[in-house]
Parts: sequence; structure tokens; C-alpha cells
Amino acid sequence: MANHSYPILCASFNQDFSLFAIATRDGFKIFDSSTGRLCYEQAIGAFTIVEMLFSSSLLAIVGAGEQPSLSPRRLCLFNTTTGHPLRELNFLTSILAVRMNRKRLVVLLQEKTYVYDINSLTILDTIDTAPNLKGLCAFSPSLDGCFLALPACTTRGSVLLYNVMELQSHCEIDAHRAPLVAMVLSSNGMYIATASEQGTIIRVHSVSEATKSYSFRRGTYPSTIFSLSFGPSMEIPEILVATSSSGSVHAFSLGLGISQRSRRSNSFLGSMMLESVTDALDPAHHNVLHNAAPAGVKSYAVIRKVDKITDPSISETLACRVAISILTYNGYFQDYILSINNQDEFLWSLARGFNLLLDDAICS
Repeated sequence: MANHSYPILCASFNQDFSLFAIATRDGFKIFDSSTGRLCYEQAIGAFTIVEMLFSSSLLAIVGAGEQPSLSPRRLCLFNTTTGHPLRELNFLTSILAVRMNRKRLVVLLQEKTYVYDINSLTILDTIDTAPNLKGLCAFSPSLDGCFLALPACTTRGSVLLYNVMELQSHCEIDAHRAPLVAMVLSSNGMYIATASEQGTIIRVHSVSEATKSYSFRRGTYPSTIFSLSFGPSMEIPEILVATSSSGSVHAFSLGLGISQRSRRSNSFLGSMMLESVTDALDPAHHNVLHNAAPAGVKSYAVIRKVDKITDPSISETLACRVAISILTYNGYFQDYILSINNQDEFLWSLARGFNLLLDDAICS
């Protein structure tokens, strides 16, 4: 949901991170993630939700309620080519989140979630959920592993995983003792990362087996996790990033850590160690970019691309080059390149940044 103390009311990336959208009290804009070019805009009022369907002309938009025509209880499916609504869906309570892929449309309310066929807009299922005041959810758009993750409880950090294509609950994972504040599914639906209100530990679970795979310590002191993002991958994601209220961006190297863990677990000593011990990765797999955003300002980071440098003779990754985009709700966009070698040495470099709220914003 939007925080109206920020000039940006909502921000979102499309499913392959090639485009991003922001909404203000004046309307919404869509930008190309690679170039920063403004692709589309509509100055028709305040919106709290702008969701894209890949690079198509279809948008799902929800008003902030500041004008009678832009009710937070009305979902508008909008065509950017014609500039006109295609269909509207009305609900009894405010819409808190919307997610889409090429087959499904998912609409979250406070205590119900509706699953639609995106082409016919037929309701396929209605899920009764625990009270979800912030509309917290995670969605994997892959048709082969399309899952929706929702908080299963308000008093602890349990996650309900629902198979959106098969229209049935998959499992429930007890991820944290404290209530959830952030979560993300990998694009292929294989892994889910979660953070609780305490914000000190980030956990990664395997979706198929509902088992904990990794635990990462973000820091010693509590902090609010604003966003989590996996790197795009056909199998195991190499990188996980998190943004927090401290203004920092945290990067966790999964892929390189996995290869080291595999070697360790295959050793005699590794086979004798308890899973609770081997579960925690070495702190060297964690790196922090400080002051990426002003402390306390909501931020949203995604991993747009991961390029791997491999040694064919040993089939091992030698280094990764990661493109990370960061949106801050005070109106700024930044692109960083993070280089990681197999010695877990991290190097951040700012590729460009600009103010999203300026009419003549130019990438620098």
C-alpha cells in the first residue's frame, strides 16, 4: 500500500524487470529500466496500484480515492495503446495488491484473495486469508511454477503458498517467530525469501519441499525490510538483495555460497555437521551498500540481470556481474553494477541515476 507522506504513492516493475512504473497524486508514468526513457504517462489523478503485464499494453490500476472516479475498491484494466479502460472490477473493500501473468489475475483484499482467468475475467477461486492490512504478498509469474505467497498468520511469520495454476494450497511454512514484513518468490517459483518485523534475519526456503535452505543475518539491530529480490535464474538464483529502513542495500551471494556448501557437505566433516550449523552461510557472502537511500525513506530494489563468467574446464562460476535497480519513494532511480568474484569480493559502482519527478529528467 502507498504511504502518502512520499511523493511517489506506488512503484512496481513488470515481470521481467524491463519496465517500471511509478504513481504520484497527478497520475502514473512507465519507464524503460535499461535506458530510463519515459515510455508512457497519464495525468489523470492519484493511484496506489499500477501493475504491468510484461511489456504488453495491459495495465491493472487502482485509484487512491482522492477523486470519486478513482475508488480504491475499483480495479481498472487499462489499455495504454488506446488510453481507455478495457474492463472494471468492483469490490466491497479496498484493493491492497494486484498480480498478473499471462493466464491469471490475482486481487488481494484485506481478508480475501480472488483468482481470475485473465482473459475471460471468470473467478476461478476465492481464498479466505488472515487479515493482511498491508497487502503483503509474493508472486512467481512462471506458468510452470506459478505460486502466490500470503501471510498465514498475524502473530507469527508463517507463509501460505498457493498454486495459482492448479488452484490449490501447496503448503504452509513457519519462517519466522515475528510477523512477516517482506517476501519474494524467485521468478521460476522454486524459492521464497522472507523477512519478519524484526528485520535481522532473512530466510530462504525451497517451495517444492517447504524446507529451509539458507539463513542470512542482515544485521544485529532491528530494521524494517522494505524489499527483497532474487536474481533471474532458470534454477537456483545466484543473488538476493534487500533494502531496509537504514538506507542500505544488502546483497547475499547464494550461487557461490551453494557451490562452497556443496563441497563442504560432500566432505566427511560436512556430513557430520548438524543441518542447523550448515544452514548458516559465512558472513563473507553478505555485502552492504550504505547510504543508497536516505534513512527511513521507503526503497525498492530489483536484480534486473546477472551475467556469469565461467571456467568451462571446471564448469564453475568465477564471477558474477549483477545489474541492480533501486527506486526510492522520494523520487529517485539508481542503477548499480555489483561485481562479485569467487573469493566473495564485492565491488559496487553507480552506473546512472536521475530524479523521476522532473519533467526533463535525463539519465546520468
